This record gives sequence, structure tokens and C-alpha cells, in this order.
Amino acid sequence: MNDDFIDYYELLQISPNAELQTIQRVYRMLAARYHPDNPATGDKERFLLLQEAYRVLSNPELRSAYNARYQARHLQPLPVFETRDFLVGIEAEANRRLGVLCLLYNRRRTHPERPSLSMLELESLMAIPREHLEFTTWYLKQKNYITRDDSGELAITAEGVDFVESKAPENRPLYKLITGPLSEPTSSQGESGSAG
Repeated sequence: MNDDFIDYYELLQISPNAELQTIQRVYRMLAARYHPDNPATGDKERFLLLQEAYRVLSNPELRSAYNARYQARHLQPLPVFETRDFLVGIEAEANRRLGVLCLLYNRRRTHPERPSLSMLELESLMAIPREHLEFTTWYLKQKNYITRDDSGELAITAEGVDFVESKAPENRPLYKLITGPLSEPTSSQGESGSAG
């Protein structure tokens, strides 16, 4: 697994299915915002990342190769979920609840056209067996933090969004799940938070 992978779709905050016109429009807006000459919001490092993302995603051949890496990457578990905080001890269940909510929060924010994840996708992203996620998702549904759509996939509710925004900042590794790209490695250091 290459740790230098950058999720250009997340960086541009667009869907992987975005058309070229959308990519161009969003790139122009963000490039103006982060251009180093902008005294209020200039950010040279982010600007250079945006340029590279645009270069790749606006070229059909480069985008096709990138999409192959993107798809393979999204089948990999996120490193934050491979820590003891999600597997062992009394806090593991509470951390799993907040982890599921953070993943669903990020999904709704970045993919409004398909804001839900299947249990299989959650299993893959979290590297946690379905049997361990059943209790977690049951609890979150009972609290009305998540809902199951017609196709059986899970999505976060408005109550769940409020809960995540109030709790995730206390848990640095999970906070990165809602503030940054899902494919970036996350540190396993920081305080453990709990849901419910």
C-alpha cells in the first residue's frame, strides 16, 4: 500500500464520477482561493496539490490510470481502524460507533449523489468483521444516528451529523476522517473518544 497516494476527488471535493466541466469549474474556484498571491487564503502547498489533481483528472488517460489506483486503494482498510482502540477493551465498541459515523459523515459530505455505504464497504474500510459491526449499527439505528436506505445501505442522519460534529474533534485520529481525505494514513495517537 503506497502511503503517498492522494485522493484528488476528496481534495477537489467532487464525486469520482464528476464530468470534466465540473472538474474545471471546481478547480478554478479552489485555485483562486488557494493561489499564493491571495493574501487572505493563499496556501502554496495546497495550490500545488490542486494543480496536480487538475492535471491528472482533466486528462482522460491519466485519469483512467489514477482511477485504477483509486479503486484499489478504497478496498484497503484505513490505518486508524487497525489500532487497539477499535479492537480491544471497553472503549472499542464506543470507538467503532464513532468510526462508523465518521465514515458515513465523510461519505455524505463528499458523495451527495450516493451518500450511503454498504456493510461490506464498512467492513473493508474498518477491517472489522460484520459480526462486530452488527451491534454497532443496531445501536446507531436505535439512536437515530444512521438509517438504512431501500437498498440496505447505511447513511448518516442529521442527528448523526450533529453527534459527529460534537464528538469527533475530541478524537484526533477519527477527526481526520471527517476533515480530510479517507485515503490518507492517519495517526493512531491522540485521545480516544466515545459514542453514546
